[in-house]
Amino acid sequence: MTHHLIALSSAPGSKAVEQHFGRTDRFQIYSLNKEGYQFIETRLVEPCCSGGEHVISAFDSVLAVLSGCEAVVVGKIGTGASDYLNEKGMKVFVTQGYIEDVLEELHRNQDRYFPPENNK
Repeated sequence: MTHHLIALSSAPGSKAVEQHFGRTDRFQIYSLNKEGYQFIETRLVEPCCSGGEHVISAFDSVLAVLSGCEAVVVGKIGTGASDYLNEKGMKVFVTQGYIEDVLEELHRNQDRYFPPENNK
């Protein structure tokens, strides 16, 4: 069965997506498929933004930790980081809301967000 690994930025103990990509220190990893979604694990990262300064190697470090994920869902992200992630094949979704609501939206519309011809 086709599934997609999605990384959501969320503060410790929070039930919402609200963290800025460059400032988050963790991502909640979920598997999404036609049947629904399931929490897989939490992956810790070193925040890659320091006072607005970006270092490409820091983006690469986050991407390495998120290996296997097709998309990140973040509360905010700068244009440079978003463009870089897209260039590396990572889909970027920017939204704020409860994790469950975000996952329901992705589940209901996954053919639009993850077109079947691109499914693995």
